[in-house]
Amino acid sequence: MMNIDQIKGIIVPIITPIDKNENIDEAKLRFMVDHVIEDGVHGILAFGSNGEFYAFEEQEMLTAFEAIIDQAKGRVPVYFGIGAIRTKQAVRLAKKAEAMGADGISILQPMFLKPTFDELYDHFKAVADNVPNTAVLLYNNPGRVGYNISVKLAEKLARDVDNIVGIKDSSGDFTMLSELVRCTRDLNFKVMAGKDTLVFPGLCIGTVGSVCSTANMFGPLVTSIYNKYTKGDLKGALEAQFTLNPVRIAQDKTTFPVATKDMANLLGLEVGDCVKPVQSSKGELLETLRSSMEEAGLLEK
Repeated sequence: MMNIDQIKGIIVPIITPIDKNENIDEAKLRFMVDHVIEDGVHGILAFGSNGEFYAFEEQEMLTAFEAIIDQAKGRVPVYFGIGAIRTKQAVRLAKKAEAMGADGISILQPMFLKPTFDELYDHFKAVADNVPNTAVLLYNNPGRVGYNISVKLAEKLARDVDNIVGIKDSSGDFTMLSELVRCTRDLNFKVMAGKDTLVFPGLCIGTVGSVCSTANMFGPLVTSIYNKYTKGDLKGALEAQFTLNPVRIAQDKTTFPVATKDMANLLGLEVGDCVKPVQSSKGELLETLRSSMEEAGLLEK
């Protein structure tokens, strides 16, 4: 079992760079691993939502994950994101990721369906039971899948299943985030905000950190929110959060999840386009992203 005290800080759902034929660009992926670690992130999540998990075949993901683990060389924990709808597939991916040395896995609630409490419970438990020595994080993203992992369900799983040790909550609902902390505070359960605008407020109510897509591009700024907070510089942490917020909010005008790659490309990181049907932002949209970065001092005019 990994040391779950490592689950903290800013974890980046790393961008998956692709070439013109939509194949994963391994050299660029390795570059991104070094880039985010040098920028100070505390962990890397492969194939989160911003890693476009839904777009790649199983083998493509596993090959890329191998490269990420190899490049990270134990400098930070590396997590594998699973978004499979089918329990059997989620189990298979979890076992493969564990065998490859994943420090933990993150499981999104199945999209497209709307399972009952018991069906969801069984799904998450089945995956976790098959990788008993690996830390499992639930991943609540109601904006993408259409329903929440309820606080009650997260708490039951946290109490019943030894290796379900945390949750990333991307609901953006601050009451829900604080309830997840409140209901599990007697356990060593790691609640993380999955909304980049809630890093600071989350820490104030007991989260252990956040999973932030903006850390692909603005690592020093994003990690400074957490680092300043933990050192007791609350004013500085809040200011860093306020610098980040307009940049993150500007991304909401684009088609999900292109804004992360758009901004990375504006910075010259050359990560390629998103996988179609999603296309890179153009014209006025791209200018909105550019100006938000310039106003935050994150891009030279």
